[in-house]
Amino acid sequence: MSSTESRYIESKASAGRYSLPSGLHIARRHVRPSTAQDEEEDCRVEPDFSKFVPFLKRKCGVEFRGRILEIGAGAAWLSAELSKQPKVVEVIATDFSPKLLKDAAPKVFKALRANGAKITRTPADCHKLDFPNNHFDFVVSSAVLHDTANVVQVLREVKRVLKPGGQFVAVREPVWPLMRIKSRKKMLEKLLATGINERFYTLAQYKEFFRQAALPLKVKRVNLSRGFKYYVNEVVNGLTHARYAFIGSKPGKR
Repeated sequence: MSSTESRYIESKASAGRYSLPSGLHIARRHVRPSTAQDEEEDCRVEPDFSKFVPFLKRKCGVEFRGRILEIGAGAAWLSAELSKQPKVVEVIATDFSPKLLKDAAPKVFKALRANGAKITRTPADCHKLDFPNNHFDFVVSSAVLHDTANVVQVLREVKRVLKPGGQFVAVREPVWPLMRIKSRKKMLEKLLATGINERFYTLAQYKEFFRQAALPLKVKRVNLSRGFKYYVNEVVNGLTHARYAFIGSKPGKR
């Protein structure tokens, strides 16, 4: 894999009316100064990261190629994995935080052996993307939608910059399971105590967001396990925990 360094392009991430709404949560890195522990977490490479792209190709029929945009990339592990796909020619990793793109992303790229020559890093607000219409073959995200001020606005922007027939692929979104209802309150109380006001949506709510954005949606259960654990996860997914891939397709032909 090429060790060529990815490019970083300075840009003024749009601080419009959706970026920092009063009383609403924006990601941890915008709420309080980052600590050494935060920076370590930002650079952490989880074992499951390398499994997502093969899963999406094998189980969801997604064939990544062409020009790809990642929104809310953070340290951009997903961009790193996508850069290794032979039919992908360019990956643009965007995030509201220049620090994550500048400092954390290169460390993650090195750890994952990314093809840095394909990757460009630049700050951007996913509520108002500074890219032309019909520009990308794919837009991707990891654990981003639930953390935005206006999910439908983000999806409309995604649809705008996608080419006709292009796809938006969102993974690792927290989805309320059908069981353990009491644990939800405890989880929220714990998060609020840390100054973080995460929003958790049901699967039905995510489907409604995509419907309002006029972005036809396909939902696939995510199971990255093997052996006996795979079959256990198949049974309980959606009941005691919920992992899905959201794949929205812009109407039209490629």
